[in-house]
Amino acid sequence: MGASLFVLFLVISITGLLLGWKKNSEWIQTKTATGSSANLADWLPVDSLYRKAVGYLKDSVDAGLSVKLDKIDVRADKGVAKFLFADHFWAIQVDGATGSLLKIERRRSDIIEKIHDGSILDMKLMKNGNFFKVLVSSISGLALLIFTITGFWLWYGPKRMRR
Repeated sequence: MGASLFVLFLVISITGLLLGWKKNSEWIQTKTATGSSANLADWLPVDSLYRKAVGYLKDSVDAGLSVKLDKIDVRADKGVAKFLFADHFWAIQVDGATGSLLKIERRRSDIIEKIHDGSILDMKLMKNGNFFKVLVSSISGLALLIFTITGFWLWYGPKRMRR
């Protein structure tokens, strides 16, 4: 069973290592930029910031990319709103007060995470749902549990028999 799961465990272990290092690697996860004001009263409305972020995405990355929003990560203490899109791995950081472009980032950590949990297959093949994520998690979790129990028994069993 272990040999047949070799590729799955190899991918999970490599991506897990990368995710563990993401905060320490600018290549994996870029740093959040700093905007001009941390005071939310100075900020533009969120819909205005979104329109500006979409404009920057279309002008600077690719006009054909989907603008379907996954989430907005508001960092009030840094004066930044990050717009993360649902159908690709680009994000736009804008100044909350001025709407000016602070950073365009390729979300490599999100790509690695989706490879790690198998949801990249759901994203590319299924569009909706989480079949592959549940399948990969179930197979890897059950295999790890079985390997742990049998490994313990292979270690403990002979000790018990010697007594």
